[in-house]
Amino acid sequence: MALEIGRKAPDFSLLDQDGQKVKLSDFKGKSVVVFFYPKAMTPG
Repeated sequence: MALEIGRKAPDFSLLDQDGQKVKLSDFKGKSVVVFFYPKAMTPG
């Protein structure tokens, strides 16, 4: 899914480093940087 510059990201959830579910909406009203990277040791 591609996002256009300036559009809001859809709400999603992921597990944090402790295995706890975290939702993007948990940070509503705060500045957040979301960074995705390819799996370690893979091309790309």
